Amino acid sequence: MGKTLKVLSPVDGRVYVERPLATGEEIDKIMETSASIQRYWKRLPLEHRVSLLHRFVDAMVARRTQLAEELTWQMGRPIAHSPGEVDGFEERARHMLDIAEPSLADIQVPEKPGFVRYIQREALGVVLVVAPWNYPMLTAVNAVVPALAAGNTVVLKHSAQTPLVAERFEEAGRDAGLPPGVLQHIHMSHEGVARAIAHPVTAHVAFTGSVEGGRDVHRAAADKFIACGLELGGKDPAYVRPDAPMKHTIEMLVDGAFFNAGQSCCGIERIYVHKDVYDTFLDGFVALTNAYKLGDPTDPDTTLGPVVRLSAAEFIRGQVQEAVSQGARALIDPSRFPEARPGTPYLAPQVLVDVDHSMRVMTEETFGPVVGIMKVESDEQAIELMNDSPYGLTAVVATMDMEEAQAIGLRIETGTIFMNRCDYLDPALAWVGVKDTGRGCTLSRVGYEHLTRPKSFHLRVSPL
Repeated sequence: MGKTLKVLSPVDGRVYVERPLATGEEIDKIMETSASIQRYWKRLPLEHRVSLLHRFVDAMVARRTQLAEELTWQMGRPIAHSPGEVDGFEERARHMLDIAEPSLADIQVPEKPGFVRYIQREALGVVLVVAPWNYPMLTAVNAVVPALAAGNTVVLKHSAQTPLVAERFEEAGRDAGLPPGVLQHIHMSHEGVARAIAHPVTAHVAFTGSVEGGRDVHRAAADKFIACGLELGGKDPAYVRPDAPMKHTIEMLVDGAFFNAGQSCCGIERIYVHKDVYDTFLDGFVALTNAYKLGDPTDPDTTLGPVVRLSAAEFIRGQVQEAVSQGARALIDPSRFPEARPGTPYLAPQVLVDVDHSMRVMTEETFGPVVGIMKVESDEQAIELMNDSPYGLTAVVATMDMEEAQAIGLRIETGTIFMNRCDYLDPALAWVGVKDTGRGCTLSRVGYEHLTRPKSFHLRVSPL
């Protein structure tokens, strides 16, 4: 009998979904089907592909209520917030479809008498998308929609925590009239993913997950000359300058730290505050944090749900306890959050001060509702501390001085610099990480470059 995938809901611990994992033969068949239909799909006119994909987006949006409810049960996000992921999915998908024509247009070069010369963007082939559980629709759409628009076919593997999302993607594709095999999902073990990556037809892998997971992807692809787009770990910082708009900054960074129970790739995990505004910022931050309501995420009044699983909760608790034992102070009284109970994935939010970079909570990814806050003396010290990390996805500067924000941004080792906002992906901008956060790019016109390859046409008009 084959292996089975079981999803334990963090809401109540019960088995919410159970699915068989694909066998090696089933994986091979899906990959080969994808390669076969890709030769037809890439020859369809771009405008036809884009039209079908708009219908795919329509079909996903029509499932908004169902998708939100399933997401809450699979990974624990409050039902008050879950529908927002469908909205974000639509925003990104529509933008990438709207810019498909100019992004995929032939690149013209200067005219040369007697010749026609241009560079065409050609689809890579079969794209394997391996998506995580924390934002399963948003992370997947970054690659799925532009890959399909560019003429690739897609095989989608979602996290074992959110398998229903992958099924809904394929169902929406069928409803939209995508040719069979253009967009397929597959539930696989780690060994199955390695097999799919190594399959001869796989031309590109888009992976979002842990650093170790990224290394596994690289190892699986080691014998092939294919690109791997990797969005991996993060420990995103924020710097609050003396001229920061204080009320907005507090609201922004509390939300950036605790939305989705802190389980966000670009969530705020460490904050550096200039000494001149430290006390004011800290008082407001703690007060707003205490206003969260932890509880059953199916309750529309809940604003903070459980983390995804008990093992994650125990890791987060361990980081906090270790930091406190090393001299950190925890400013949030857990008794204010009666739903936070040991032995469950329900955690109270926590704000730590008197922290430093000798503590894991300030250097290792937490991925939970915990943030460390440090007082700094200057811009220089803040920049040094923000760069003291193996990761680099986003960084925030809270200030009213645009020139200073840009100057600081030039010195921060990160993929995106925010000023007075955080935890948001603008689909018009390149989404990219540096250092151990990964390689490659999604979204924007640049994202299309990573899902195609250049093909040069050098045509002599008249014979010698």
